[in-house]
Amino acid sequence: MQTDSNAVGAVMAPLVNGKLWLKLLGVVLIICGALQVLSIVGILWAWIPIWLGVLLFQAAAAAEQAVSSGDAATAARATDKLRLFFMIQGIMLLVALLAMAAMFALGGFAMLAGLAGAGAGW
Repeated sequence: MQTDSNAVGAVMAPLVNGKLWLKLLGVVLIICGALQVLSIVGILWAWIPIWLGVLLFQAAAAAEQAVSSGDAATAARATDKLRLFFMIQGIMLLVALLAMAAMFALGGFAMLAGLAGAGAGW
């Protein structure tokens, strides 16, 4: 059983060593979400950075607990919280890229329409 505890500690060591950065990023995300709540439009999606910050705090705490207890289930919970964090970040990135592509397309069409309108006066 001792080897299982050592294996969990070895796997979770990078997360425990980086727990300060996980918690710092979690605090920054929670603060950003709280600031977005103050705006009218930002209130619609302000819960996402707050949720991401909480996930990072939970991952850091679970990683620390997994190393101290040697429990593989707790280690799995820590990595599952990180998986969910990166999945949400990936989805948000895809949505942002699609929105940016749509804005470029609409802006390009508006530019072409403006050029066509300017050329029609000649």
